[in-house]
Amino acid sequence: MEKIQRSTIWLSPNIMNSLDDMKSKANCKSRSEFIEQAIKFYSEYNDSMNKGQYLPLSISSAMNGMIKVSEDRISKRLFKNTVELSMIMNVLSATVDIDNDTLKKLRVKCIREINGINGKLDFEEINRYQKSWC
Repeated sequence: MEKIQRSTIWLSPNIMNSLDDMKSKANCKSRSEFIEQAIKFYSEYNDSMNKGQYLPLSISSAMNGMIKVSEDRISKRLFKNTVELSMIMNVLSATVDIDNDTLKKLRVKCIREINGINGKLDFEEINRYQKSWC
């Protein structure tokens, strides 16, 4: 543990009241603990500004953590969707007789369509196309 040094600081009554309010909001046990955390935060902020970084390290670290959690959720959902899609494809393939040339043409059509609509599918539109195609 690092040796702690005693120091005297002079603050106006308004700042002292503000310090007490902020200390409890930050879950600090003492004014000294809050002041030390505030100095560390401000020091990181200044260092990041001097290095040309836009965000202080503490904020950047928190954002990275939130992004990682979101990334994990999205990955799990994509995995589940892919499993379901695989099941649908297998059931469909077992029940429908479509030749490979027709599948290739359909793939090209679908790629063009998805690119044109930015991935937003409309079941009614697909159903109309299939009814007119068959």
